[in-house]
Amino acid sequence: MIEEGRRRGSRKPRRGDLPIAAIAELAGVSPPTVSKVLNGRRGVGEQTRQRVEALLRDHGYRRRPASSVTPCIEVVFHQMLSSIAMPILRGVQEVTGPRDHTVGFTDVQHSLRAGRPWVESLLLRQPAAVITVFSLVTAEDGARFAAAGIPLVAVDPIGNLFPVPAVGSSNWSGALSATRHLLDLGHRRIGVLTGPVRDLSARARRDGFRAALDYAGVPFDERLERSGVFTFEEGRRLGAELLVRPEPPTAVVCGNDLQALGVYAAAREADLRIPDDLSVVGFDDVDEAAWLTPALTTVRQPFGEIGATAARLALSLADGHPLAQDRYELGTSLVVRGSTAPPRSR
Repeated sequence: MIEEGRRRGSRKPRRGDLPIAAIAELAGVSPPTVSKVLNGRRGVGEQTRQRVEALLRDHGYRRRPASSVTPCIEVVFHQMLSSIAMPILRGVQEVTGPRDHTVGFTDVQHSLRAGRPWVESLLLRQPAAVITVFSLVTAEDGARFAAAGIPLVAVDPIGNLFPVPAVGSSNWSGALSATRHLLDLGHRRIGVLTGPVRDLSARARRDGFRAALDYAGVPFDERLERSGVFTFEEGRRLGAELLVRPEPPTAVVCGNDLQALGVYAAAREADLRIPDDLSVVGFDDVDEAAWLTPALTTVRQPFGEIGATAARLALSLADGHPLAQDRYELGTSLVVRGSTAPPRSR
């Protein structure tokens, strides 16, 4: 046990005199290594432990006694569909289970809706690492976790959180393959629904869509593009706007499967049949995509592999190992079902 440090001839230092990140810099180690020493965890060499303990003493920290509590990887969601969240959690569990780590689940929807901060409760629980699967995480959040010595890995964040590592899928190539599929079927008047313009994944999907048109020599018609959020309601509203145009699209590429479900509803209200009158492609391949009538053609994201990759990165950081890169992209695949067909002659 490290007793409360005292400086000779000076005041008694306060706990947290320096943030953990500064202690780590002085010791020449990573913040997670300092966190391990502070919390009595194994996996730190004796000389390194003694060096860190001395600095912790000097700056008023009291080390926790060694605990038999199993370390936990906390996964943070926000309004996540179960068909996306569960594969991610299973992927995390497959990696952390053999390491004798537990997996915690947190949904910050209510905290954010009430305007309450979500980081503090996680910092108090002192997990071994945190994986965020919601786009509202910021670089400032990452800095707070780093200062506390808790590794953070973000899944598909809105922006660049460097040095926080991020894991996602190949959004650009996924949208490219979806659009090429429609072009190969003979569609030329193709509408597109995109996500929020500040969202990097939404922008990548839009760019992939436009790249496919450009490669095929098909002019991009801005009148057939609509931007919104990734919800059923937006898909329904934006899809209806496209379908009432004097020259409506013969096919629509959607930013995600929820938007595609909304386009299905808009097509029914316009008395259009899918795929006879309108072809629709989604993105994600949630469970509901295969249950639709007709089943939805969509781009599959490897959510299980995304979770496993994020867990491997989190554990590596918790062990004090630097990562080779800050962005990890996993491949997508096009799943062709019954919602796409050649355009009908008009």
